[in-house]
Amino acid sequence: MDWDKLRIFHAVADAGSLTHAGETLHLSQSAVSRQIRALEESLDTTLFHRHARGLILTEQGELLFEATKAMVKRLEAAAARIRDSADEVFGELRVTTTTGFGTLWLVPRLASLYRAYPDLRINLMLEERVLDLPMREADVAIRMKEPSQADLIRKRLMNIRMRLYASPGYVAAKGVPDTIADLRGHRLICQQAGAAQVSAGAQLVARLMAEQPGSVLHVNNYFGVLQGVLNDLGIGALPDYLTADFPELVRVLPEVESVEVPVFLAYPEELRHSRRVAVFRDFVTDEVMAFRKVARD
Repeated sequence: MDWDKLRIFHAVADAGSLTHAGETLHLSQSAVSRQIRALEESLDTTLFHRHARGLILTEQGELLFEATKAMVKRLEAAAARIRDSADEVFGELRVTTTTGFGTLWLVPRLASLYRAYPDLRINLMLEERVLDLPMREADVAIRMKEPSQADLIRKRLMNIRMRLYASPGYVAAKGVPDTIADLRGHRLICQQAGAAQVSAGAQLVARLMAEQPGSVLHVNNYFGVLQGVLNDLGIGALPDYLTADFPELVRVLPEVESVEVPVFLAYPEELRHSRRVAVFRDFVTDEVMAFRKVARD
C-alpha cells in the first residue's frame, strides 16, 4: 500500500476536510482529492461519505484511520528516539499537567531546566482533560491521580492536600475563624464543587459550602483563587504545594483539609530511552526533593 496515499488519507480523516488537509500538507485540494480517489480504487471501497459540511469516515474508513493512527504514533516515537542525542538534549517535549500545578508550581521552576538544556523546547499544555499518552497527545504528564492507561511508565512524585489559607492583610483586618462554622463571617474563595478539579478538592469545597460562608468568590482555577487570597479578598481553598513559594500565607483552620492527593509523572513505554524525557523526569524529581526539604523546614 502506497504510504504517500495513506499519509494524505490520514491528514484528510484527521481534518475532516480536503481543503484543511491540503493546507497542512501544502497540496492543492484537487491533488488531495485525486490521491484519495486512487486509494479508494486500490482498496475497492469508499473511505468517506461526502456532504456539504465536510467528510465523514465510512466503516471501512474508520478501520483504516485506526491503522494509520497507530502507524503515526510509532513513527513519532521512532523519530523522537532518533533525534535524541547521547550527549545533547534538543527538540520539542510536550508536557501536560493541570492549570494550577503548571502555573503555580512547574513554570516558576523551569528556569533551571532551560539553563542546563537551552536547546530544549517545552510545549506545556495546561488543562484538566487527561490527554492520551499512548496515542502521543503528549510526551509526559503530571497528574493528580495515578494514570490508568496501559503501557505507561509512572513515578509517584509526592502527595498534596487541599487546605485553607489567608493573607496577613486579610487576617489583620478580619481575623481568623476559630471553627469551621465561623466561616459564616468570612468570604470563601474556591472553585465550584462541580468544576474540573481533583475529587478531594471538590469534596472539601462541598464541605465548606455546607457551612454557608458569608460570601463566596468562585474562580475556575487555583491561580485565580491564589490571586484572590494574595489581594486580601478572603480565605482560599488551595493546594499545599504553594506554601514553599508563598511562605507568607497564613494557614486557617488547620484541622480542615482534604485527604491526600497523589501526584504522578508518566510517559509512554516507547519513550523509555528518550533523553528529553529523562532530563525532564530528573529535573522534576530534583525539584520535588528541594520542595519537600523547604516544606519540612
